[in-house]
Amino acid sequence: MPVAELNGITLNYDVQGAGHLVVLIMGTGSPGRVWHPHQVPALVAAGFRVATFDNRGIPPTDECASGMKIEDLVNDTAALIEHLGGPAHVVGTSMGARVAQELALARPDLVTKAVLLATAARNDPLQLALSQGERALHDERVVLPGRYHAAMTAILNLSPATLRDPVAVRDWLDVFEFTGSAVGAGVRAQMDLDEFDSRLDALRDVRVPCLVVGFADDRVLPPHLAKEVAEAIPDARYAEVRDAGHFGFLEQPAKVNHLLTTFLTS
Repeated sequence: MPVAELNGITLNYDVQGAGHLVVLIMGTGSPGRVWHPHQVPALVAAGFRVATFDNRGIPPTDECASGMKIEDLVNDTAALIEHLGGPAHVVGTSMGARVAQELALARPDLVTKAVLLATAARNDPLQLALSQGERALHDERVVLPGRYHAAMTAILNLSPATLRDPVAVRDWLDVFEFTGSAVGAGVRAQMDLDEFDSRLDALRDVRVPCLVVGFADDRVLPPHLAKEVAEAIPDARYAEVRDAGHFGFLEQPAKVNHLLTTFLTS
């Protein structure tokens, strides 16, 4: 993957395909390659040039362990779009969707359409408690037993429909156990972005066409929070994917990709 010096950091990115640029923005703690198994091939096949990248905090992009603000990630994304000759459609999930929302507000000249997966514009009490707990585990140097960490990650991020399938569950547990509960300093810095003031009023000024997608079984950012975002953004469309948890774009890729490509090509 190439790297570029953008917005004061070294940013690691990848581009595939040809056509109008689509930039995919990942959520907390995950590298851009998570988009590669499902969303990148679908978008390339639909005729797009697709860019993925590692947010600041995720090596080999600079970790910025001393701290970061959501505005930093917004400006990183804007700089990448300019570097690649935008404007671009932007697609974000979770924290990445918040980045896309703020980018649509701050730099509408760079955003042709935005898709917001598993998003929110305010703190939910349960989400806030979860993020505070995750930060405390790291700060107190608590490393959870691998299989227990895997089980808790599955319960929080996957749909009951997935959890009922013993073969699928074993595969997910193996992945989660391999990644482990320990996080690096850059991801810890990303975690501080989970607490923020409500942006619902600000989103009323978005003029970029938006599709907001909620995942029906999302425990981390429940779909009512995504629906609030869609209601705040003028003329935004809302869709909800059944049998999908917080990782719905990985659990139900065909449904999510259909929503993405239909909206972005319409």
